[in-house]
Amino acid sequence: MADLRTTICGVSFQNPVIGASGTVGFGRELDEFYDVGQLGGISSKGLTLEKRLGNPTPRIAEGRSVILNAVGLQNPGVDHFIEKDLPWLKSKGTVVIANVAGKTVEDYHDICEKLDGLVDFVELNISCPNVRSGGMAFGIRPETIAEVTRTAKSALGKTPLIVKLSPNVESIAINACAAESAGADCVSLVNTFTGMVIDIERRRPVIANNTGGVSGEGIKPIAVRMVYEVAKAVKIPVIGMGGIATAEDAIEFMMAGAFAVQVGTANFTNVYAMPNIIAGMNAWCDRHKIKSITELVGTVRMN
Repeated sequence: MADLRTTICGVSFQNPVIGASGTVGFGRELDEFYDVGQLGGISSKGLTLEKRLGNPTPRIAEGRSVILNAVGLQNPGVDHFIEKDLPWLKSKGTVVIANVAGKTVEDYHDICEKLDGLVDFVELNISCPNVRSGGMAFGIRPETIAEVTRTAKSALGKTPLIVKLSPNVESIAINACAAESAGADCVSLVNTFTGMVIDIERRRPVIANNTGGVSGEGIKPIAVRMVYEVAKAVKIPVIGMGGIATAEDAIEFMMAGAFAVQVGTANFTNVYAMPNIIAGMNAWCDRHKIKSITELVGTVRMN
């Protein structure tokens, strides 16, 4: 049995497989099928200061090997999470990552302040529209990434900060460096791509929001390339995600430079996706005589 443990920012994960934000809720639903305590970690639904009902329906659409979603950060609010969901999550013994979102820089500060010291990590969702910048997402420009990262970090005296990077940018490596320079302890990528599916009979977008975030197996090659570029550009740890459905996918991300991976859309098609990936990574390491999964990080040999 290989040693699947990995350490990020001084926090030990029993394995590198994390449930991605927005795809595992707060873990309770998956726990009806298997003990989520066996996962390396869980990244919560995106949390906001106040309860949000999300976007109008329909908010999910299918494409070939991908899905689109425009759920709109439906969540019960951070105070509800702290009171009702966090105690249960912490009882499972897995690493708890609180994914957070806001409309203003001040929102990020205030929600981070509430969570400081209560969770293992805070993960900034910076793909949210910045209402003070005409609706442009915080994660588009290096300067706004640095601003929101610096503000969030100032509210976190005890908890490490992960910045989740949007792929809908000119250079994700430059944006990762902006997050690092502003105090991020880790970066995770990629968040969803922006896409659209059209109902050709109605001549209207399928999703009520018109566009949505694209995820699923079809985005994996792009995500792997971006993880590789970021891992080469920054000195802080990288968490990779985007289309991971198998152990081989997860290993590919780690060879590109990720210390851990997040699994999202695969959980919708196979509720046991993450336990299967963990078991498959162990078996792969045994076949290749790898004693520790961390031996694989950043080991891809370019042609």
